[in-house]
Amino acid sequence: MSALEITAPLLQEPQGEKPVFCADIGGSFIKFGVSPAPGRLVLLEKIPTPSTSWDGFVGTLCDLIQRNAGSGIALSPFALSIAGLVDPVTGAATSANIPCVTGHRLSEELTELMGRPVLAGNDADCLTLAEANEGAGRGHSVVFCAVLGTGVGGGLAVDGRLVRGAGGVTGEWGHGPILNTTVDLEDGNGRIFIPRFSCGCGQAGCADTIGGARGIERLHRFLHDKDESSHAILGSWQQGDEAASRTVAVYLDLMADPLALAVNLTGASIVPVGGGLASVTPLIEEIDKAVRRRILHRRNEPLVVPAERLDDGGLLGAAVLGRQGEAQ
Repeated sequence: MSALEITAPLLQEPQGEKPVFCADIGGSFIKFGVSPAPGRLVLLEKIPTPSTSWDGFVGTLCDLIQRNAGSGIALSPFALSIAGLVDPVTGAATSANIPCVTGHRLSEELTELMGRPVLAGNDADCLTLAEANEGAGRGHSVVFCAVLGTGVGGGLAVDGRLVRGAGGVTGEWGHGPILNTTVDLEDGNGRIFIPRFSCGCGQAGCADTIGGARGIERLHRFLHDKDESSHAILGSWQQGDEAASRTVAVYLDLMADPLALAVNLTGASIVPVGGGLASVTPLIEEIDKAVRRRILHRRNEPLVVPAERLDDGGLLGAAVLGRQGEAQ
């Protein structure tokens, strides 16, 4: 069955609902889909990302639309979730993983080239939109989304809409020299000194240096002089391994502080967690307990929870962005 055969019935919505085409663009692959109506999403294609050629990048997006857009929907918006920053004022993109888009005003340039409204947002922001509108954040006024993947990211939504700060940077709790350098373990085994690891952003002591999967591996290496994958470390922790348990205890103590600060600053009543580590439910449960012990507004119900849209958050959030942009 072709993409057009899949989309044809989906585009015949009651009340003339306009579909939104959407793409989740990472450094390796592009996921392309369509949202025929709010809350509905269909993945149509997954293809490699032409990350180093602007012409190739534009050509690929144009081909995706041409292959999948049926007649009568030429003006339907196309929304992009991209691994990089998008300045809300200038529209200029910056991406380390997709260097060909850096410096380009994505929405403006692609709208002109493609002849349809194009909107673009950061991938963490799009996940935040998905969770705030169709995920764990439904019914919450302030949603802070924390991303724990290869590194650490985040986004903020209020009443279902993004808060987009200067330069497109909002909710980026992973950066800034904020980590403690000492940890007092609850088991009474003394105080541990942790160095301020250098971060890719040029600073040292950022939560990004230990908060993601590579960070857990770095922390484990420092504590035990042993190289293991984050998957192996977390698996051993769940089985009661002493070394892995020590690593996770230090990790929780260090990461709960900045995340609790983010909750206090934003007033979020829910913190959906995206990224690969969100799939380790026991870890998210322990982060939740540690954060709730540190925030000012104490509560008994879970605050930090796995995101509900882990698999399709980028696409769905882009679709929400497209609809909100059209409504303005």
